[in-house]
Amino acid sequence: MSIKESFRGALRRLAGARVSDQRRTLALPSMLVPYGARVENMPKPTPANLRRFSETPIARKAINTVKDRIAGMKWRIQPKNGRALTELPNGAERIAILTDNLDAPNSDDSFRSLAEQVLEDVIVGGFGAIELQLSGDPARPLLLYPVDGATIKMRPQWDGDAQSTRYAQATGRYGPEAYVELADEELSYIRLNPRTHTPFGLGRLEVAFETINAFLGAHRYAARLASNSVVQFALWLQDLTPAHHERLIRWWQDEIEGTGRVPILSAESKPEVLRFGQGTDADLRLSWQEFLLRVIADAFDLPPLFLGLEHDVNRSTADHAGDQAFRSAVVPTARLFAEHLTRDAIHKRLGWSDMEFVFIDVDAPNEREEAEIHEILLRSGVLTVNEVRRMRGLPELGSTKDEVRRTI
Repeated sequence: MSIKESFRGALRRLAGARVSDQRRTLALPSMLVPYGARVENMPKPTPANLRRFSETPIARKAINTVKDRIAGMKWRIQPKNGRALTELPNGAERIAILTDNLDAPNSDDSFRSLAEQVLEDVIVGGFGAIELQLSGDPARPLLLYPVDGATIKMRPQWDGDAQSTRYAQATGRYGPEAYVELADEELSYIRLNPRTHTPFGLGRLEVAFETINAFLGAHRYAARLASNSVVQFALWLQDLTPAHHERLIRWWQDEIEGTGRVPILSAESKPEVLRFGQGTDADLRLSWQEFLLRVIADAFDLPPLFLGLEHDVNRSTADHAGDQAFRSAVVPTARLFAEHLTRDAIHKRLGWSDMEFVFIDVDAPNEREEAEIHEILLRSGVLTVNEVRRMRGLPELGSTKDEVRRTI
């Protein structure tokens, strides 16, 4: 076998295909033959720069709008694909165990703190990661740890087996401790915006990186201009000798500048003020900064209202913008996170393929709308009272007759 064929086989395994699969197309062909040069502007969107940019006010507001809403959602464990709870062996007991387990995924984190850390990496760089380990305790069978997704590297020689090494974490150490090898079933790697030409994801902050860099430059210039750190005008004095010119500069710097005194000038010709700008708010480039904010909001799938642009918003448009933000930014990310918990943690690691993790608040952006949906489904006979109570995280009613009576 040639070196090129061996490398292609490794790329197919990296993409998730088993060696026995008869795939004819090549995974990640751009790694073999670059189809276009990529021009990198400084600063480059490295993980360190991405995280530094995520600490700026505009980026942090956009990140928190998505992250905090998802981390604060109600969630539950339920039978998969609409199965009845009675169809699952020890279904109620296992759901209770897994729910308590996810409430305290490890000795340090709650579910919210775990979700916030992972979602932060997903939104910033598209590389969320959770380490999954079996504890051996039947009452708490699974341990979940948040992992810095930027330190995860993929092994191209992965053979498609869940128990084979697929990932390695770069620890920053030297020697045998330089990498921590992880099997496919030991790590849940969450990619935002997956693509065919790269095994890595694309975060929302990564998309907005250059725009945020331009906004920060414009903001710094406006701050210097507003604080008089930028020279905005000059004095034009005619018919002055070089000696008089030097004396005037020294006198102005030593006696007048920064003192608040009224300068008195005596000259044959009146000094003329030459302005470098208009002397208005237009010099702050506020319209350019507003345009950049709109582009940043688009990169995060958010309406500009959520980044502070409120001058063209009324009550009706604000309600529509809130619903748009929920549907376009919050719901897709929440479902991506829930799908990885279901597939990687519950199905692959625990082997409980008849259950799934779902966010309750995904289908309705507010409590009132969710209650109206449940009321309609109850009156139409689609759901029973106990089913609705389970969906809302409430205990079931004890009597079947009471349930039938309340349903009617």
